[in-house]
This record gives sequence, C-alpha cells and structure tokens, in this order.
Amino acid sequence: MKATAGELMDTQYDTLKPDLPLGEAVRAFRRASTKGRKIFGMMVTDDTGQLIGMLSMYDILLYMRPKHIHIWGDMDDIDVKGIMDMACEKAKSVRVGDIMTTEVVTTTPSSHILRVMDLMIKKHIRRLPVLENGQIRGIIYISDLFYDLLERLSHEGTTQ
Repeated sequence: MKATAGELMDTQYDTLKPDLPLGEAVRAFRRASTKGRKIFGMMVTDDTGQLIGMLSMYDILLYMRPKHIHIWGDMDDIDVKGIMDMACEKAKSVRVGDIMTTEVVTTTPSSHILRVMDLMIKKHIRRLPVLENGQIRGIIYISDLFYDLLERLSHEGTTQ
C-alpha cells in the first residue's frame, strides 16, 4: 500500500501556459481527459517549467458566472442562452494567466498520505502538485487518494 505522496502521485500530467487562450485551455482539458480520467484542472507553468498557478473548472466557472446572478431570482424572464453566448464570446480573449489560481498549495514526494489527505480536505483541493526542490515531480488527484483508501479498506476486510 502507498504511504507517501511520491508513491501515490501521477507522473504523467499535462500543463498549461499562462498566455494560452481560455478556449485552448478547455480543449487541452478535453485532450488530457482522453487518457482514462476526466481532467478538471491543470498546472500552469512558465517557460522554464516552474509551477506558477493552477487552472481548474472552478476558476473557469467563476469567471463565466454573471456578477449579479444572486439577484436574478428564478431567471424566468431572462435570456439565459444569450447571456451564456455573450460570456463565452467574452471568454475567448481571456488568457489562462488572467484567471488561474496563483496561490497553489503543494506537497513533497516524502509527505505522508495522511498529510496529503489533511491538506486536500482542509483546503478543499482536488489536485495537489508534488514538488521537489521547486521542480514538479507529479500531481495527486483526490480520486487517487480515495481509490487508494478503498483498496486499503477492501484488503483489510479480507484479512480478518
């Protein structure tokens, strides 16, 4: 069973660049999702490969969400399709670096998975970059953490 972030992390990952248009980033999410897992967030790196941010579906949805939606009520009398079309058109000029999260929580390969679990739960994080000496080594998805736990639980039940 896995005990550290280095044992649990995925070393096959895609990254985005900060100057990439949002539409291209969404297409990159789709391409990355064809590898057997749906990807809803990616690390953003500079030209030297250094981690500078994360872009997630939450960042995109937050940007697309109309500013005053909380006062719209049931929206029965609002042209929602038109608003969404306008928001999508506006988003075409947005770059990844404009809306990415820049305060990225990371861990190291030697971190115990209980520490990883604690970080992900407390910070509401679904993906956690694994860095060693400032270099990206991998990424841990909350689903990997959960499936590792399921594996532990199923093995534990068979040994009693």
